Amino acid sequence: MKPLILGALCVFALAACSNPEAERQQQEAAAAQERAKREADAEGIGKLYDTAVTGADWERARIHGAALLDQYPDSETAKRIEPGFAEVREKAAAASELRRMQALWSYNQVPVKGGTQRSAAILSKDRVEVDSTGPKQVNLVFRDHPEWKRHAYLVLQSSDFAKACYRACQVKVSVDGAPARNMAAHRPDTDEAIAMFIDDNRGLWRQARKAKVIEIEFPVQAGGTRKAVFEVGGLDGSQMPNWD
Repeated sequence: MKPLILGALCVFALAACSNPEAERQQQEAAAAQERAKREADAEGIGKLYDTAVTGADWERARIHGAALLDQYPDSETAKRIEPGFAEVREKAAAASELRRMQALWSYNQVPVKGGTQRSAAILSKDRVEVDSTGPKQVNLVFRDHPEWKRHAYLVLQSSDFAKACYRACQVKVSVDGAPARNMAAHRPDTDEAIAMFIDDNRGLWRQARKAKVIEIEFPVQAGGTRKAVFEVGGLDGSQMPNWD
């Protein structure tokens, strides 16, 4: 009798296992469960994306959005964010570029007689050949001193500006590719630094505050002129109080 019972059980088990409808239902249930899990995972990333967008943290929003569209492209959350994601990418690129340009500036505060000397300085984008010692970067400095007041000037690492500039000369300043205009300048008759002061320091400051790139062409001792390019778009006006 036992062999008969075991045989019958095996027949029923095999029948159940080979039931196409039962297998289909199991597969559909498993697929639905997987879809639900993926939607939940996508929704979790979507919440991180939404938080970053609300906080205008565009670089973080770009990271979360890209991950969402890459890993869960068919999810409802991905379909929701996709129409506006191109704008988020653009804003993230702009934020990254601004952060890069902000890092180009260095700020300094030094206690001096009568108060504090403040300065904002940036090196030229490219090295400039001013003499036979090889190309070197040019420094642009805005300085505020309690006694000497406000100045804007260029500093060379070697050689010198043209001798004529010891009296007065002109530099050409171009903002964001616009036609250059002349600005009065002079090289102080001193050996303390190789500096060329631009007389209209406030005018140059205002241009630096609204521009991305400033080009300054200046005469040099070796003859002719040279041009230095400064990516000024990250200038932090709060570092130089009352200049704006």
